[in-house]
Amino acid sequence: MAAFEELYRQHARRLYNLAYRMLGDAADAEDLLQEMFLQAFRKLGSFKGESSLGTWLYRLGMNLCLDRVRSRAAKNGRQTDSLDADDAPVVAATPAPADLVVNRVDLERAIATLPDGCRAAFLLHDVEGFDHREVGEILGISEGTSKSQVHKARLRLRGWLRGRPALAATGTR
Repeated sequence: MAAFEELYRQHARRLYNLAYRMLGDAADAEDLLQEMFLQAFRKLGSFKGESSLGTWLYRLGMNLCLDRVRSRAAKNGRQTDSLDADDAPVVAATPAPADLVVNRVDLERAIATLPDGCRAAFLLHDVEGFDHREVGEILGISEGTSKSQVHKARLRLRGWLRGRPALAATGTR
């Protein structure tokens, strides 16, 4: 049990941050962190040692994040079906982002707009510091696919952030 506590101490913060960035909600991230370690405890016997324990734990955590994101998308799809009905009220367009410099909130919003695969690879590589081989192991994709996903994520983020009017005016990029 002491070894599992040490595993928690070593990885909980980073896994929470990953879950928060994937889900965008602190309460959901906390719930998912608990679920990650519960699953890790249950599945620790299936760990084959083919990768580091940390990589295995991240893979387990990322799979749970992606399951949660897909579940949310399916649930939201069902909810918006009723809004697409002919008799649904017209909703005003979302206003353009305020003239602000890029800050952490802007970046978090931009990351949230990325497709799931790009977001996962980007967070693991550029935020968490895993190399492409490790990202591939965690996500179950090839190293080349990891590179491609991170590249696409960077391009999308750059485009999203450049699309903000204040960025050009302030020179902040």
